[in-house]
Amino acid sequence: MAESAPAQAHGGQSHAGRPTSWLAVTVMLLGFTIGGVALCMGPSWFLFWIGAGVVVVGGILALIFDIFSDVIEDAPREIAVQEHHSPFEHR
Repeated sequence: MAESAPAQAHGGQSHAGRPTSWLAVTVMLLGFTIGGVALCMGPSWFLFWIGAGVVVVGGILALIFDIFSDVIEDAPREIAVQEHHSPFEHR
């Protein structure tokens, strides 16, 4: 399968990230959701701490999968400065 132009420009990486990184993020999001639902249910502290544990597991997965290596730093964009006048500007 051919890579997209942005992926080729960044050495084979794309802004979408790897599936393993998305798995870690999804596990953490699931943990936050469980914890949030638990707080709305009374609160149910047992379920809240299960959600917190799921977030920790997601964090460990993130470290194992090295999700920060997915970060792509684009070159700074240089935008030409255009002259403009504000209606509140004093002349």
